[in-house]
Amino acid sequence: MASKQLQHIFPKAMRYDPEWVRRHSMGENVLFNLESLTKSLHLKPGMRVLDLGCGKAISSIFLAKEFGVTVYAVDEAVSASDNYQRIYREGCEEKVIPLEADARALPFAQEYFDAVIVVDSYTYFGTDEKYLPYIARFIKPGGHIAIVDVCFTQEIESLEQVPDFLRQDYQHYWYFIHTTKWWRRLWEKTGLVHIKAAKELNEAELVREHYIKDFEQSGEDDPFAKALQLDQQHFISFFKLIGCRTTKTAYLQDYKTEGKK
Repeated sequence: MASKQLQHIFPKAMRYDPEWVRRHSMGENVLFNLESLTKSLHLKPGMRVLDLGCGKAISSIFLAKEFGVTVYAVDEAVSASDNYQRIYREGCEEKVIPLEADARALPFAQEYFDAVIVVDSYTYFGTDEKYLPYIARFIKPGGHIAIVDVCFTQEIESLEQVPDFLRQDYQHYWYFIHTTKWWRRLWEKTGLVHIKAAKELNEAELVREHYIKDFEQSGEDDPFAKALQLDQQHFISFFKLIGCRTTKTAYLQDYKTEGKK
């Protein structure tokens, strides 16, 4: 794909060294997905943003640099100290606060954030019907939760419906992937958010092509990129889902106390 095309579609993401982005993306180009998502948000300097499942925090660095927001970069699996070093080297230590925390046990006050952004991570914990009521408590009324992630274009209800190219890896990597329609229903029934966007990314094809190209050049073992390479019917895509927090109270027994008498 032509660099000029990428420059036109992802003008912010293309300002960053592509090797740096590739090295710190845990899958497809995280900044492409994030820029696509932020086109539907109105982020302003001074806002507090939770970058949940931030990985190596380059998404947090991007948000701080491009929008002037204060970002809490939270990930359970990546060292906050390592992330701080990346944040410091990019001159964002005043705007990005790294934390190691479980997405189900967050150390924040209720209604603390103007926005919660989750790039390529929400499918790992958000399929739990109780998760939106949990995370919604940290979002101000009128604030937003915005996710971008991988999706299927058709829902898989049984193993018989799994496409041949996914059969080997489905029960390892893909059983928790759903359609955009599935995700919309999951959020709508809570009454905790008004859906502002629920659709495949306009840039999904570019994200796919770039991810496959990187995979082919790197020679690394990546089951997700391998599946995209084999997916001739474009059964796999990328989607964004954005909800505006309502004033409805988010009632949920705490994860920490569930099961206790």
